[in-house]
Amino acid sequence: MVCEMYQKELKIAELAVQRASLFTEKVLSSVDKVDAMDKVDQTPVTVGDLGAQALIISAIHHHFPQDTFVGEESASLLRENQILAERVWQLVSSTHLEDIESESLLVKPKSLEEMLDIIDLGLGSGGREGRVWILDPIDGTLTFMRGQQYAVCLCLVQNGEQKVGILGCPKMSLEDGKISETTIPTNGNGYLVSAVKGQGALLRRLSSAQLQPSWRPHSRIIENRSELQIVDCVAGRSMDQEKHRLVAEKLGVHWPGTELWSTQLKYIALAVGGHDLLIRIPKNEGHRTAVWDHAGGHLIYEEMGGKVTDIYGKDIDFGAGRRCYNNFGNIAAPPAIHGDVLNAVKEILGGVHV
Repeated sequence: MVCEMYQKELKIAELAVQRASLFTEKVLSSVDKVDAMDKVDQTPVTVGDLGAQALIISAIHHHFPQDTFVGEESASLLRENQILAERVWQLVSSTHLEDIESESLLVKPKSLEEMLDIIDLGLGSGGREGRVWILDPIDGTLTFMRGQQYAVCLCLVQNGEQKVGILGCPKMSLEDGKISETTIPTNGNGYLVSAVKGQGALLRRLSSAQLQPSWRPHSRIIENRSELQIVDCVAGRSMDQEKHRLVAEKLGVHWPGTELWSTQLKYIALAVGGHDLLIRIPKNEGHRTAVWDHAGGHLIYEEMGGKVTDIYGKDIDFGAGRRCYNNFGNIAAPPAIHGDVLNAVKEILGGVHV
């Protein structure tokens, strides 16, 4: 008997992420490319981020009006910049799936003001009660602006537990068996990767029309630890790369391995992209990662058989709020070697608990 749990949520979310992915690619191909500014925290925000958040929340909110949202972006910059707001609105209002039936299942803002209000629905506080949709409209904004890897991310969290995760990966290519920053599709539009808790993961090609046929990817099988492929990002400033190197050295794993800027793409690299190990040891003891950098990709990797904890072996708490306040760092690895990685991290840190 086929389990029907969360099938409506999955379909609407997949279509919403597919349309938002189409939008981000439209932004990249626009005449003046990407209009980027700095948010208060000095990270880049683009027309792509803001428009994609509006499209996703609008579609989900129409079907599930009682659900709440936690998104990375707010409309404050658009409220202060009428020219930019008009540009985002023009692109949002002109974006649609080519398949009429699929597009009819989705809803878009009916005015610029409604678009701004919809973006701000993402300012929710999260929590462990009820249904919360966590989204990162573009994870990897820096590499998005370079035409490299990024992901459009959406995850339904119910009572603090991930239930449905979808990532749109427009630049992802599996032609060489491994995801990398610069290996992008030579034909096609990348991939849509999804999972429902307890039902496994699915891959399908991204499309500008209806959802394409899906298939279940195969898990990568490792015969011995020396074959482990690590994924990291030396350019990142918040993680302690020297400790990552020492842990990899202790495990006998080549470091830094493949470098990806997007945290969410790292989970997809582990799930379907030819890699096996992710280590995230923050430099700052007060660092607590944003839930939208992990929700969805984390679930997909677990549904492919992987294991994810913080660096002390605790399960990641997606019900703590807008950040993972009850966790520090991350370890993602096949279950058979996850304990070895935790022990190596403990040795490198000298057994000091943050």
